[in-house]
Amino acid sequence: MYIPVVIHKDTNSDYGVTIPDIPGCYSAGTSVASALKNAKEAIIFHIEGLLEDGELPNFKFREIDDIVHLDEYQGGFFSLVEVDLSDLTVEAIRFNVSWPKYILATLDNYLKETHETRSGYLAKLVLQDLRKNRSIYE
Repeated sequence: MYIPVVIHKDTNSDYGVTIPDIPGCYSAGTSVASALKNAKEAIIFHIEGLLEDGELPNFKFREIDDIVHLDEYQGGFFSLVEVDLSDLTVEAIRFNVSWPKYILATLDNYLKETHETRSGYLAKLVLQDLRKNRSIYE
């Protein structure tokens, strides 16, 4: 999917990026190329955050022709950022995990105290680890 963005450049500043159809989603970069790359990451990160907060975003993306005349975007230039949103859903997918019995027992004992599910706990840990150790947006 191609998402329209507006790029702004003030004197002595980086390139700022506004994503008009995703309220509160902004980005920046030292060059146009890095600004567009960072915009893609910001879009994915923003939507993931909404999903993690329990919101189900349903964005309607306009054509550049529909936003180019709006006052808030005057002075900027327009581009499109290609983002695959197909995996950004709350649809649950089953998969199998094989662990030694003692690890599963240890996890279950811990989860009794926290009142979390196995799936929820594992998903949280995976996202934390991926964000900490490498970019999941490449």
